[in-house]
Amino acid sequence: MKKLGLSVLTLGALSLGSAHAVAVIKIASMSPLSGPKSDQGLQIRNSTELAIKESRSQFLALGFDVQLVTYDDQGDPTTGNANARRMIADPGILAMVGPMNSGVMIPSSETLAPSHLAIVSPSTTNVKVTDRGLANVNRVCARDDAQGPAGADFVIETLKAKKVYVLNDKTPYGQGLADAAQKEFQAKGVQIIASEGTEEISDFSSIITKIKLAKPDAIYFGGLYPQVGPFAKQLREAGVSTPIMGGDGYDSPVLLTLAGAGAKDIYFTTIAPPLAVVPSAKAIAARFKATYKADIQGYGIMGYDSTKVVINGILNAIKANGNKLPSRAQVEDAIRKTNLTTGTLTGPIDFNSVGDRMTAKMYVRQVNDKLQLSTAGVVTVKAPKP
Repeated sequence: MKKLGLSVLTLGALSLGSAHAVAVIKIASMSPLSGPKSDQGLQIRNSTELAIKESRSQFLALGFDVQLVTYDDQGDPTTGNANARRMIADPGILAMVGPMNSGVMIPSSETLAPSHLAIVSPSTTNVKVTDRGLANVNRVCARDDAQGPAGADFVIETLKAKKVYVLNDKTPYGQGLADAAQKEFQAKGVQIIASEGTEEISDFSSIITKIKLAKPDAIYFGGLYPQVGPFAKQLREAGVSTPIMGGDGYDSPVLLTLAGAGAKDIYFTTIAPPLAVVPSAKAIAARFKATYKADIQGYGIMGYDSTKVVINGILNAIKANGNKLPSRAQVEDAIRKTNLTTGTLTGPIDFNSVGDRMTAKMYVRQVNDKLQLSTAGVVTVKAPKP
């Protein structure tokens, strides 16, 4: 577990024409910074840092400084929950950007709820994240019950599939996505040949044998790129060219490395936009590249917008509290009341009563040796009624 950031609550007198100490407000970031999911996790962490640095003058104008405290959850719920307890113990932390994974979000948000430490997640899509009605939980992405059907509709309408083999990785994310897609397939008369879960990451021979015998028109696999990449590689090596459809867990260049020649006819829905379809992100992308020597990706864009929500919420809470340091409960309330119409990369952001973004966007992408935005383009989805 990595933890970065100062533990002090005040800085010494700064060269601001004031002899008084400046109170420090901390914003936490939690995502996988090590392990197989760190590619996406670092995007979230770095974009959070970038947005916080850009906002520092706004905080200083109100008599505060702002710092990032970084936590590595390794994509592991136990580690994430331990991080949550450390956040609670640090009174300077008023809100958190993250986590990346639903499996980490669900237990850690329950741990954080009694302390009123607000969360804005860029990418946790499982319906349970918000359906539990926790006051501290918010997300800027669409839900699985929107993402799964969007992927299923693409398989039906664009790939013209009549028979589908459904797989999931047995995580809350993967299973939730596959379940939502399966429900849409069944509602529209598509035959589900089989539906099963697998935690396998290296040898998919038994599943591939069943797929070869079943001859589906498409495979829907709810999972992440470290698992789907080797599956696709072995599937193509076995002579199976069946299209693979999945969710935003595929959204990483590492998928191409893992799949090798199997990186063909793979499609995925994603809540994280390609830079090409977010013209407003060009300036941020340039600053990101200059700072981190890497290109901003979809998770970075969503992380940036999540941080903008957190910053806006804290600043509003400060002002509502007479320009004094707000409590976590005041920040929690201000974030839920978010109504951002400008300053974000992915459009206006406001939340319903359980923290779902009222209007979100989803993207369908195709993998053919390189990540390309598919002809399905951009889909606007509305949050369901709580």
